[in-house]
Amino acid sequence: MKTQSILRAVFTLTLLVVAVVLVRLLWLDYMFSPWTRDGRVRAKVVQVATDVSGLVSEVRVKDNQLVRQGDVLFVLDPARFHYAVAQADADLQRAQAQMAQAKAQMTASETSFAMKRAQAARRANLAGDVISDESRQDSASLARQSESAYSADVAAYSAAEALYKAAVVERETALLNLTRSEVRAPTDGYITNLNLYPGDFATAGVARMALIDSHSFWVYGYFEETKLPDVHVGDQAVVRLLSGGKDIQGHVDSLASGIADRDNPTSNGDLLADVNPIFTWVRLAQRVPVRIHLDRIPAGVKLAMGMTCTVTLKPQHGH
Repeated sequence: MKTQSILRAVFTLTLLVVAVVLVRLLWLDYMFSPWTRDGRVRAKVVQVATDVSGLVSEVRVKDNQLVRQGDVLFVLDPARFHYAVAQADADLQRAQAQMAQAKAQMTASETSFAMKRAQAARRANLAGDVISDESRQDSASLARQSESAYSADVAAYSAAEALYKAAVVERETALLNLTRSEVRAPTDGYITNLNLYPGDFATAGVARMALIDSHSFWVYGYFEETKLPDVHVGDQAVVRLLSGGKDIQGHVDSLASGIADRDNPTSNGDLLADVNPIFTWVRLAQRVPVRIHLDRIPAGVKLAMGMTCTVTLKPQHGH
């Protein structure tokens, strides 16, 4: 009986030690192993805006629709832009005619100046008994006047040429505005929360549509600071969505270098830290964002920005 009692005591003590060791290991694994349930699926959100202002005449997409790069999303009323192109064409033709007229005037002035300069040079070389000094001076004066007229015509041609170039730019701008009246998808993605309808007014530079880039999904895992020593760039990651489905393989792309400190706002008076004197004995570990690059998304897995997931890391050898 005594032997049995000893064996039962040893067995009970062994079970207790094993239980304590297992609890300790589980606690260490929970506290320090690189995993977190606080993961969020993220993606690039393109805020689609128009380059020109105008009334929306057509919306060619539906909410949650998948679009390809270059697809027309919506169209502005093109009438005003067609009128602008016609006006620019007319201005260009007028500037072209003015430049041609100025060039012809400049050519005529150049010919007249060359002739009068030659006459003045020829009379200046004649002897005094052949031509009077007055005639020689008149000829030189006419040559100078012709030179001044030629210089003025050259300046007028330069101005006409500049106006012509400006008219060309205005026409190209009008054509560009006409092209930009059709707003196209800048990348492949999903239209989300569509709230644009024909008859709405779109202002240049103001976003009117959200496009989720379908090639830009990644995961932010918010790891407790106690687990960061075991997190390294390049570590393999397994992402499990809360909705279930196949695991998604990835790797650690980067770690955030800072988060907001809510207990250290800047005071308004002397720019010194205004530290809250309240201290609780239970200190919660801060969570630091770790960016996870998704290497391959399994077929049939639907990702949506904001989904919750669990991230488990597999440290590389040597870490």
